[in-house]
Amino acid sequence: MLFNRKVGLYLMTFVLLALILVACQPAAQEPQVIEVTRVVTETVVQEGETLEVTRVVTEVQEVEVTPVPQEAEPTTFSAADPTTLLEITFGDVDTLDPSLAYDTASSGVLRQTMEALITYNGKDSTTYVPSLALEVPSLENGLISEDGQTYTFNIREGVTFHEGGELTPSDVAYTFQRGLLQSDPNGPQWLWLEPIMGYSSGDITENIADGEYAGDRDALITNADPEELAAVCEEVKERVVADDQAGTVTFNLAQPWGPLLATFPDFGYILDQEWVIENGGWDGDCATWQNWYAPGSENSELSAILNGTGPYILDHWTPTEEWVLVANENYWRTDDDPVWEGGPAGQPEIKTIIRRLVGEWGTRFAALQAGDAVSVSVPAANRPQADQFVGEFCDWDTGECQPNEANPDGPLRKWGNLPGVSRTNMFPSFDTGTESPYIGSGQLDGNGIPPDFFSDIHIRRALGYCMDYETLLAEGYNGEGLRNKGVIIQGMLGYNDDGPQFDFDMEKCEEELAQAWDGQLPETGFRFSVVYNTGNVARRTAAEMLQANFRSINPLYQVDVVALPWPTILRTFRVGQNPITFSGWLEDIHDPHNWVQPFTYGTYGGRQNLPEELRLQFLELGSAAVLSADPAEREELYFDIEQLFYDEAVSIPLIQASGARYEQRYVDGYTFRIGLSVDNPFYYGMSLDAGE
Repeated sequence: MLFNRKVGLYLMTFVLLALILVACQPAAQEPQVIEVTRVVTETVVQEGETLEVTRVVTEVQEVEVTPVPQEAEPTTFSAADPTTLLEITFGDVDTLDPSLAYDTASSGVLRQTMEALITYNGKDSTTYVPSLALEVPSLENGLISEDGQTYTFNIREGVTFHEGGELTPSDVAYTFQRGLLQSDPNGPQWLWLEPIMGYSSGDITENIADGEYAGDRDALITNADPEELAAVCEEVKERVVADDQAGTVTFNLAQPWGPLLATFPDFGYILDQEWVIENGGWDGDCATWQNWYAPGSENSELSAILNGTGPYILDHWTPTEEWVLVANENYWRTDDDPVWEGGPAGQPEIKTIIRRLVGEWGTRFAALQAGDAVSVSVPAANRPQADQFVGEFCDWDTGECQPNEANPDGPLRKWGNLPGVSRTNMFPSFDTGTESPYIGSGQLDGNGIPPDFFSDIHIRRALGYCMDYETLLAEGYNGEGLRNKGVIIQGMLGYNDDGPQFDFDMEKCEEELAQAWDGQLPETGFRFSVVYNTGNVARRTAAEMLQANFRSINPLYQVDVVALPWPTILRTFRVGQNPITFSGWLEDIHDPHNWVQPFTYGTYGGRQNLPEELRLQFLELGSAAVLSADPAEREELYFDIEQLFYDEAVSIPLIQASGARYEQRYVDGYTFRIGLSVDNPFYYGMSLDAGE
């Protein structure tokens, strides 16, 4: 049969259509069996004549079919209930009294519920915006005097407390007067006593009987001269003065103080005077203030109740379990009055905040994976586990997020490399006292240690040499942090890059221990306990490292590692009963003075029972540095402090941690600033996406 051109064209078209139809089949991964029709031309000899014959052939073939790429639907992330936010962390509140609160867990509640005269300007930790005041004082607006010793605040009108009271200048003055006179040695009032009263001891009784009654309310009430007591109170009232008619509060400082404004945002939360008095607080009378002096968080009338002006109201706090906040539907801010330019305004979008306490990492992690928790505390050592579920990485400074190319559909968002302003130290007590439950027999007999065991400098130096800092950084902090050489953190005025530091050296550790206590230790050994707060992986790692390294030198060198709830550690640490405490410091204000003072002659110096002579050396250097207006002079003084701190091995600086926050990707509005605890965000600026 001869080939017909029209038939050939038809057959070729049929073949192309067949192929097109095959290509248009649904995407498939397995080979498919199809019928393929094709035109075959053959040369044949017919009746002695050579001819070309064309015919149609249908064959069955197995072919690989490449799936046609389909445009994927974007993964959406949404909250089941956009009105409720659940976070899970560890570390319980110590007190809700803002004059006593001095830990990150307590501050986490106060930041949401109470307000100060001024607050931080969004992400900027060095500039401020008004809050309960109408303006931020400055030389330019005349609210700071030329000599730098008088600060005046114009108080906002129309603000009400959660319980219904109206904010007045008298409330503001009373708040500061009460705090100064309460002056608990374990609270933050030293931050105000230095600039306002000129007291370096951190205690309001400094000028009463040469400070003999510091921290001892009973002795103060029993023995102090009533005239001296009244005189101290009257001076406090002269230093902080309210004028309700003019709507102002004036602070008359004892000395110029550069870091003053930096102290207000986190340590100047305002109380309702009438409410405090109704609940058993100081009545404002200078004849009675001593009855409320140094109560301790466990005895304050405000430790378990709260009445602020902020966007959230405390619904309840169940110690060791949770605290819950609800939105303040009468919050004073309008939609036209943001906290800072471009910041949150109006009523809170999230109506209920639940902060649950779970010390065990596995439980927290499971809640994060399941999406039950919006965010959980993720210790540095556990970040690799959480990283597996991260779908995008975000930059805190720019707010920009980039997809995780390895897992773009991951449900979590990570804010990483958050600049850290906290550090953990190993704090030995120079004298624990005989009542310490952690010194065994209390004797150098192999079953304990004497109370002043760490007063021997060789023991303290051994602590510095026996710590494997690189391993601690890698295992306890997931490599996310920096070693510090002294008191001050890296990146701040006064930090000495060339300063001395202890390096990990087991031979030197062994030598120092052999020299301590007149060479008795290799034969007698010792036994004591170190404590860290439950759930803190980094501190547990450091404690166990010390335990193992001492034991490797001599089996008689016995260290027991004890995990305790954070409030318990605070209480035993405050009275100096812990032989060694692994504890940290998150700066209050971004200034080197806020590191030098607590780590030498202030908070930690007191808890370690530093010898008075050594404390006075630090006091002289630290006071000169904070009062100097010359940065170069300040730096030299801080270098001297760093050297003395190392020479005396006062405490052992460990790691300045970098932070990371993990949250579900339906969260919006997280804001970080240098100095803010990663686990204590500002919920007022946040919302949860309900999706489509």
